[in-house]
Amino acid sequence: MSLAHAYSASSPDSPLAPSVIERREVGPRDVEIEILYCGVCHSDLHVGRGEWPGVRYPIVVGHEIVGRIARIGRQVDDLAPGGLAAVGCLVDSCRSCSACLQGEEPYCERGKTLTYGGIEKETGLPTAGGYSSRIVVDRHFAFPLAADCDLAGTAPLLCGGSVSYSVLRHWNVRQGSRVGVVGLGGVGHIAVKLARAMGAAVTVFTTSPGKREAARALGAGEVVVLEDGRSNGATALDLVIDTVPVPHAIEPFLAALRRNGTMVLIGAPAEPHPSPGAATFIDGRRSLAGSSVGGIAETREMLDFCSRHGIVAEIELIGVDGIDDAWGRMKARDVRFRFVIDLATLRDRE
Repeated sequence: MSLAHAYSASSPDSPLAPSVIERREVGPRDVEIEILYCGVCHSDLHVGRGEWPGVRYPIVVGHEIVGRIARIGRQVDDLAPGGLAAVGCLVDSCRSCSACLQGEEPYCERGKTLTYGGIEKETGLPTAGGYSSRIVVDRHFAFPLAADCDLAGTAPLLCGGSVSYSVLRHWNVRQGSRVGVVGLGGVGHIAVKLARAMGAAVTVFTTSPGKREAARALGAGEVVVLEDGRSNGATALDLVIDTVPVPHAIEPFLAALRRNGTMVLIGAPAEPHPSPGAATFIDGRRSLAGSSVGGIAETREMLDFCSRHGIVAEIELIGVDGIDDAWGRMKARDVRFRFVIDLATLRDRE
């Protein structure tokens, strides 16, 4: 074992504070990454504040990780110290069930290991995320990055980009598709960029009139500012991606789907959404689904796609001592569009 510096939550209502955590030694197939940037996902807030059940404290969150390779195991022959790499929401899975063999590790039938809040098979210790100085992961779950990569802008792609891309690919979005995106936050703005790059016409649904111009600048052809939960008649969408991580009425967005259209939930609120009525499904043979982040191969594909199309997240860079304020602002929807932590500010405190 070796020690790493981190910022951790010791209880649901305590401020995040400096801490020292254990990282396992680099094994034969492992990669040690010096973390340079970590995106701030709404899942971090849900877990850090105990809004989801089963959180074990203290906990170090963060699963949008990019950094520089410090060491590699003796069996790793395709990465080298000094190179750049990323880690997303997973650090392990069984790799032998039908889901894993089909490249869908997030749906591992024997239980995936999350980047934080899971249990390492190698050590039995709780996994700790990217609000820290370094991380050790199996090579399979590390993504190489190009030397000229915009690291801070790439970090949010490891969750927000991966989950959006997986939905768009699974539901076969292509030139001429009509896609709705509910919410223009950290995930939603990436979904808009990806859908446009795939050739879709994009409608953004937002409760914030001030985001109208931002949505159009990102590529939305139509912007619907919601009033009292109503979608004001936007219709005939093939796919709606709901990115909002708080409970809200979803029936208006189901009603905006064309016949045989699908609404996909990727925001995960702590409390359930109000249940829509059956008639909304029946009238248009509409479907409601959910989706997780992409598997390892699909996430690599997403990173390549974003590199080809020049897609990165729109970010606000913060230091580690600004995380609590960032969480508060994120809950108040006061961020444009994703906070990213500069981990140099953590090393400066060591």
